[in-house]
Amino acid sequence: QKDINILYEDDDIIVINKAKGMVVHPGNGNSNGTLVNAIMAKCKDSLSGIGGKIRPGIVHRIDKDTTGLLIIAKNDKAHIDISNQIKNREVKKTYLALVRGNVKENTAQINMPIRRSTKDRKKMAVDKKGKEAITEFKVLKRYQGYTYIELDIKTGRTHQIRVHLAKISFPIVGDMVYSNGKNPFNVVGQMLHAAKLEFVHPTTNQKVTFEAPLPDYFLNILKELDKLLFER
Repeated sequence: QKDINILYEDDDIIVINKAKGMVVHPGNGNSNGTLVNAIMAKCKDSLSGIGGKIRPGIVHRIDKDTTGLLIIAKNDKAHIDISNQIKNREVKKTYLALVRGNVKENTAQINMPIRRSTKDRKKMAVDKKGKEAITEFKVLKRYQGYTYIELDIKTGRTHQIRVHLAKISFPIVGDMVYSNGKNPFNVVGQMLHAAKLEFVHPTTNQKVTFEAPLPDYFLNILKELDKLLFER
């Protein structure tokens, strides 16, 4: 059982800092070792009376290789409340990513509709018949051949950030699906981290903010890139 890094827990919600490579919930081909399995194993006591049976409260997902923050609802009320906030775009999600290439703008908005790819069902694609998808980003630091950016998503389409960045020719380092994945750091899977979440707590009605530090591998690569900047 992989350890889950719980940043916060109360009677209604659990906020997790998800590790790379962990699938959020059981799907095609992976029924064990998912975050849901781990949560159920850990929380069976505190979840047991809810709705008569354990309902793993996955309110939103992040991709298998994306690290960072995830909210889990422990009861139906919290689940419905947070789902509505997400639907109404009231949950602010901030991501950090390292992309290939030198992004010229300091800030930009990508507004391109996304739908499932007609060529490959496992992929999403920019398509004018798709659903509205809006990603805003700002540059945090420019390196030689790479750019470190912060992103704020206004919509939550599957693979949205990865698809948008690949489409504007700044694919996320390590993304095996939307870029060729080749990188000198030997990272497998996209360098994308869900760093900050802001939402209204379903019971206290207070605004809460959670932050998850960058994973070590990500920090180490930024340090390597920093060294190259100084050695130029």
